[in-house]
Amino acid sequence: MKSIILAGGSGSRLWPLSRDMYPKQLLKFDDDGSLLQKTFRRLMTFSKPSSIVTVTNVMHYPNIKLHLNSIDKSNIVLGEPIGRNTAPAIATALEYFRQKFDSDDVVLIVPSDHLIKDIEAFNKTVESGKILAEQGYIVTFGIKPSYPETGYGYIKTEMPLPVGHKVERFVEKPDLETAKQYLASGNYFWNSGIFMGKISVFMQEFKKYVPHIYEEVQKLDFTNDTKIQYGIYEHMESISIDYAIMEKSDKVALVELLSDWNDLGSWQSIYNVEKKDENGNVLIGKTVVDNVKNSLIYSQKEIVAASGLEDIILVETEDAIMACKMNESQSVKHLYEKLKASASDTTKLHKTVFRPWGYYTCLNGGDGYLTKTICVLPHQKLSVQSHNHRSEHWVVLEGTALVLLDGKEYNVYAGDSIDIPLGSKHSLQNPHDDELKIIEVQKGDYISEDDIIRYEDCYGRA
Repeated sequence: MKSIILAGGSGSRLWPLSRDMYPKQLLKFDDDGSLLQKTFRRLMTFSKPSSIVTVTNVMHYPNIKLHLNSIDKSNIVLGEPIGRNTAPAIATALEYFRQKFDSDDVVLIVPSDHLIKDIEAFNKTVESGKILAEQGYIVTFGIKPSYPETGYGYIKTEMPLPVGHKVERFVEKPDLETAKQYLASGNYFWNSGIFMGKISVFMQEFKKYVPHIYEEVQKLDFTNDTKIQYGIYEHMESISIDYAIMEKSDKVALVELLSDWNDLGSWQSIYNVEKKDENGNVLIGKTVVDNVKNSLIYSQKEIVAASGLEDIILVETEDAIMACKMNESQSVKHLYEKLKASASDTTKLHKTVFRPWGYYTCLNGGDGYLTKTICVLPHQKLSVQSHNHRSEHWVVLEGTALVLLDGKEYNVYAGDSIDIPLGSKHSLQNPHDDELKIIEVQKGDYISEDDIIRYEDCYGRA
């Protein structure tokens, strides 16, 4: 079986933990890895790592690749040059498979941010769905509703099949009263966003219902690499797979998902799956509470103290605090959109940003300057690069830095410093067994991560 992971979302309802440049599929809620890594390992039950294609936005590509390479380096990641929703993403991955494998192979399509713990039950459901897929159906996996959720789409079923049911129609996210009616009827399921079918059947439906997308993906060439050409991708309509195919096709069947399932699309969903104390609280990080009930309190850095609260969500990160009522957690997306409209940096990046070579933390910044701490992991190195708008000053705190500067090498020891002039070609490297930590002071007329010209890079970003 082939598999596709959709990893292009941002997870705005999990702000401030999820950001534009560090979306929710990269978040870790336990010691078993990120949501993306859990998804990849789950799919390895059915697919070889080289037969799992992950589709993501090109700006997330380095972090996505880093997470997956830690499991198996033969994974395939396709970077969308521009966001075009799930239908073009799926069509592109299907075209990759069509060029590499047999078109009658079955493909399983999953989002990257679902939490599924009962792997045995999940596997059993997939095997049931495969029976229908091999008969020419496009299979969707539905979840029996346990409460009137307004944040999910629904699927209405009709006549039963030997396995599962024929689908009558897909339904948009309902209001509360409508969701209660769906729950009472018994023949509505939550739309999990998990699909399965033959590559050839999916492509036939693309050709039938969204021919412009089908025609464009035919122009992609994956003979020698996995690059998606911008000039082709930009012409595709931005549309979801539900609107493009699932709501129109007469070949759609539903199999009930037997395992647990949570798409962790809101802070309330995090609360629902986490272990609770005797007062019904989920307490993560450094927290102190008194007379608090049925609440989620998350502290990333500072101590969060709360008293006399009930049914609330309180989240603290190193640069933001968010609070809301438990039943209003879907509205966090509106806060995120307001912050984004005001050009707040808190929607883009955390103060601590992870890179393939290590991480950096922004300490302070202002008009024309920015101060960071940078940690380079053992035997890792930053790209050879230059900047058009800023100079840099590095002070080594721990370890020994190997600095490449305009063709010369310098060893810079703890307590020493070095200047990187504007426009100079340079690289910071750590060839040693201990971590390298420095303070970097940037000064210039434009301070941004896009002021980087890369010449050489061992992580494929040049």
